[in-house]
Amino acid sequence: MPDEPAPPVTDHDDFERALLELRKREKAHTREGDAIAAARRRLPMTQVPPDTTVVGPDGPVPFGDVFEGRDELIVYSHMFYDGEPWEWQCEGCTRNAWPMGDAADAAYLNANGITFAILADGPYEEIAAFRDFMGYTAPWYSNAHLDDPTVGIAGRISCYLRREDKIYLTYWTTGRGDEVMNPVFGLLDMTAYGRREEWEDSPEGWPQFPTHSFLRTDEHGAPTGPRNGGRPVPQWTRPGVTAADAEPE
Repeated sequence: MPDEPAPPVTDHDDFERALLELRKREKAHTREGDAIAAARRRLPMTQVPPDTTVVGPDGPVPFGDVFEGRDELIVYSHMFYDGEPWEWQCEGCTRNAWPMGDAADAAYLNANGITFAILADGPYEEIAAFRDFMGYTAPWYSNAHLDDPTVGIAGRISCYLRREDKIYLTYWTTGRGDEVMNPVFGLLDMTAYGRREEWEDSPEGWPQFPTHSFLRTDEHGAPTGPRNGGRPVPQWTRPGVTAADAEPE
């Protein structure tokens, strides 16, 4: 909006000088990320119980079937509220799953011998209906019956390696580690106002809203905040979707 504060105006040469100073820090940040990734590749791994199963369209199957014949697997574990309408499903998990919901988005992973799948901790019939509503084509499985630290903790990205008949957990992350699934955060961080969330260190007067406000909006795009009306933002892209009046239980 025109009356909102904005960065100071300078000539192009001063702008480029300030940007180049920031670029030094950005490059250092990239190199540190590379060093962390190198350390990640040197982590030990832990075995998944050999009798672990998940539930797919044909019923229970061995966890190894999720690999679809490949040697590596990346799983996102989606929270699910049993029996609740789609508009009350987790907006954070919806945000994370949406960019990877189509099998085509995993093409580069597949080319590197990696399968991407989503586990959800609800009954298979319910999560399959939700998957179809969202238009996802990536494989989904239910892990509602599991209680094991190596598989199926909601809100986590987990990486697995298969060696013959054994499966190993090699890495997992959650919280802000999940942001790698959604490139919009990196793009927002490049803008003048950033993510517009109150936790950010922004200049005085910058527009800011409660954290995660924009994960759920009303039909006009106004943020409602987590589980406070509206729908998870990606749901508004679905054909024929309407405003939801239901209250959460």
